[in-house]
Amino acid sequence: MQKILLVDDDVDIIETYRAVLEHAGYEVRFAHDGASGFALFQEFHPDVAVVDLAMEHFDSGFTLCKRIKDTPEGRETPVIILTSAGHDTGYRFSTQSEEEKQWIKADHFLDKPVAPQDLLQFLHDRVLKSAEA
Repeated sequence: MQKILLVDDDVDIIETYRAVLEHAGYEVRFAHDGASGFALFQEFHPDVAVVDLAMEHFDSGFTLCKRIKDTPEGRETPVIILTSAGHDTGYRFSTQSEEEKQWIKADHFLDKPVAPQDLLQFLHDRVLKSAEA
């Protein structure tokens, strides 16, 4: 069973995503801030981490991504940042180039709101598919 870590300070988002992902057969654990998210990452060893950008601080997701990617296991773990910052600021985050991936430390960005079924499809098609093969 593949494992997914969700880190978001919005309890409703966590519960909605968790229900859909567990129903699809994934093992899901969650945290509501960057520090507990990193501790859970180290304990849980997920196949993918889905992280909100702005939690206890406006850049908590970036910090968590860097902490994850700085670990030997984290270098191989896909990290997806969910954010509504593009809507709020007009700035579009991207991980299209290697330079952006090196700076941001995330593998993918998805703009909130992301429907639970769309997240499930994205994970299945773009992230976890290679791990199933």
